[in-house]
Amino acid sequence: MSFLRIRELVRKEFLQLFRDKKNRPLLFVAPILQLLIFGYVVSMDIRTVTIGFLDQSKTAESRMLMDAFNANKTFRIVFFAQKPGELERHLLERKMDLAVKIPPDFSRRIREGNSAKIQILADGSMSNMAGVRISYANAIIEGLNQRLIRELYPFDLDVPRMDVRIRTWYNPNLYSQNFFVPGIVAFLIMVLTLILTSMAVIKEKEAGTMEQLIVTPIRPFELILGKTIPYIVIALIQMMAVTVLSAFWFEVPFAGSTGLLFLSTCLFLLSTLGIGLFISTISKTQQQAMMTTFFFLLPFFMLSGFVFPIENMPREVQWTTYLNPLRYFLVVIRGIYLKGVGLEVLWPEFSAMGVLGFCVLAGALNRFKKKMD
Repeated sequence: MSFLRIRELVRKEFLQLFRDKKNRPLLFVAPILQLLIFGYVVSMDIRTVTIGFLDQSKTAESRMLMDAFNANKTFRIVFFAQKPGELERHLLERKMDLAVKIPPDFSRRIREGNSAKIQILADGSMSNMAGVRISYANAIIEGLNQRLIRELYPFDLDVPRMDVRIRTWYNPNLYSQNFFVPGIVAFLIMVLTLILTSMAVIKEKEAGTMEQLIVTPIRPFELILGKTIPYIVIALIQMMAVTVLSAFWFEVPFAGSTGLLFLSTCLFLLSTLGIGLFISTISKTQQQAMMTTFFFLLPFFMLSGFVFPIENMPREVQWTTYLNPLRYFLVVIRGIYLKGVGLEVLWPEFSAMGVLGFCVLAGALNRFKKKMD
């Protein structure tokens, strides 16, 4: 293996990359913009819940219920209905998220010491969001229940009870950005390296320079190494840039080791570069390579646990996720970011990424050697 030949090929690849003005925004601006966009857009936090009321009781107790919702910063009362049909229409038109119906006997049943029923209608078109909104509403109603019980029964009830003290580790405020932003960093690295590497060999074929490279003394392994080293360097630079941005712009805590993050990124790049090279060997045009790359990207994203928990998937689908390198990298990068754990905890993921990376890269190199013959 000649390091001189590899060095000159790397130099040639860098010159070819930066000579094309279209590549510069893709290499440097696109990752920053995508992190900013996804960092703000991809969020499961519910900051505002719009709610409407139909008050058929019109008593002090029903006003207490509405005041309890109005006093909470999350809820915003946007509509007071006069007829039941008005609530359903506003809910259907997505003008509000929740609707509350207070029956005429609401106050009377409370003062008699009986259970007073109210109805909450929720927009279930987005089931996860609806579940969170309903839980928020239940928490407010439960707090009002305790207040009414103290008013109706002012004496102390000395009964045994469980006193639960909840403490959330690693993400005390449960900010979804702290969960999603590290995943976005991993996804951006995968997208860029797959796209760039899948185009590496195709460009030579379409430009007619592949035949010239074949007849040179350079070996197939040296050619692949020289074509992939620039993308490894670019991916690591992008990794450092988006990591700094996520820490200082989004204030995502970084509790782990930067060296371990660097090592895990290198292992992950073995898989993405190998898949990109494999795509470049089976494609004949850049358009075909781009379409094949997106064919790989969507399954990797859906089966990685980025948004949807792998435990909730069918068992047969869960087995296929073991072939997804992004699955392991997400566990590693979130563990390093939020928990600050090391190899003593993450060694199974590091091992899996290493095995997958070497197998994929070896398969791509083997196929490329056949193409060189």
